[in-house]
Amino acid sequence: MTRKARPRKTSPGASRKRSAAGERGRGLSLSRERITAAAMTLVDRDGFSALSTRRLGDELGCEAMSIYHHFPSKAHLMDALIDLMLGQARVVMEPQWDWRERLRRAARGFRAMALKHPAFFPFFAVHRLNTQAGVAYIDGIIGILREAGFSDREAATYFREIGYYLTGAALDETAGYAKGPSSAEPVSNETIAAQFKHLAAAAPYFQPAHFQATFETGLEILIAGIERSRQAQD
Repeated sequence: MTRKARPRKTSPGASRKRSAAGERGRGLSLSRERITAAAMTLVDRDGFSALSTRRLGDELGCEAMSIYHHFPSKAHLMDALIDLMLGQARVVMEPQWDWRERLRRAARGFRAMALKHPAFFPFFAVHRLNTQAGVAYIDGIIGILREAGFSDREAATYFREIGYYLTGAALDETAGYAKGPSSAEPVSNETIAAQFKHLAAAAPYFQPAHFQATFETGLEILIAGIERSRQAQD
């Protein structure tokens, strides 16, 4: 005896949004750029797990198979979304900026990109940047360090350290500790206030209102450490 598949429940609001998006999309020609933009919009609005060719087809007002004329697989579409993120992270470097300011601007651009697309960033964080755009982005950051006089080894080391900081900070702000799973029986705020005085006193500064200042402090510590390392070798 076989069971009939239950129809998937969809909230009226979500259905209306997809229907409206599909209606707007009908009659417009498909392109890689339009598909990529629609995919990111879908992830931003409904979450990473919502991304499928069927849902994307609804968003675009087309059959899911039409998407494969532009992207032969979902992996190719994901690469395009990675490239879209990189394009938003990239900062045009002004010639008057020294290497410190260039690293600051690049770091802020990376964080801004992550905060703009928090639902997609956890995937981005563990995706190897080996598309053309990804390789160019990595080369650009290493180039800032090489043009500042750092050796190939130093540039590689500091690039990795910068990446550790930026990826960790962005993950924490988009999907990290404050938004992660909690204990089955978490310690109450009252207990923390009574028994863990250091945490209780520091707790207000863990709030989102302080994220920007915390990020900038960490970034300056990182850049100062890179500079001290160079001075120690001179």
